[in-house]
Amino acid sequence: MSLSKPAAAFPRSTGEPRRAVIHAEALAWLAAHRAEPHTSVITSLPDVSELAECDFAAWRSWFLAAVGAVLAWLPDDGVAIFFQTDVLSRGVWIDKSFLVLSAAEQSGHHLVWHKIVCRTPPGSLKAGRAGYSHLLCLAREPRPAFRHPLPDVLPEAGFEPSQKAMGVLACALAVRFVLAETTARTIVDPFCGRGTALAVANAFGLDALGVEQSARCCREARTLNVSVSDAGSP
Repeated sequence: MSLSKPAAAFPRSTGEPRRAVIHAEALAWLAAHRAEPHTSVITSLPDVSELAECDFAAWRSWFLAAVGAVLAWLPDDGVAIFFQTDVLSRGVWIDKSFLVLSAAEQSGHHLVWHKIVCRTPPGSLKAGRAGYSHLLCLAREPRPAFRHPLPDVLPEAGFEPSQKAMGVLACALAVRFVLAETTARTIVDPFCGRGTALAVANAFGLDALGVEQSARCCREARTLNVSVSDAGSP
């Protein structure tokens, strides 16, 4: 699928949930395409170690701009859910939830919920990288009271296709929220990596569209599959 095609361009429907993975730079793709209605975002932005061309100051500026770009792209009826893990960089602890919320405040978006996902068992010692991740849901307007409450802490992230990938169980919580509390029936991940969010969205019957700059990751994201039992029952 080329960069010029719209976000809604999927292969002809076969009745199964559809998936498209686009080989492109995420921010350029977002700028070139308008979000379709009934779309939500589940994504994880790269940290400073994944952008070799950036020092910390440049990465921080890029990260804030990237969150802002995702939120600006989001349709009015959608939510954006960010899965982010704090890191230690040159003696400085980087709280990515603070960065996400800073960008959201700048753009006027609202925090719908904030969950913690355990990446290692509580009490574990892990130097240099947090044993937890943040899961933050943002929306353009305040959301009504939830019909189905969610846990504040997930005891595990679930299967991770790579060391820095979103866990399947964390993605499942995000997808279940989208299904229960929004009109969205397509999940977009503009930094899709190996495609965890896309595979989980498909497992729950949603269409999925990913954007990824790595050609190798694109190939893996097109074929990764998980079952509903892997992701927890809906």
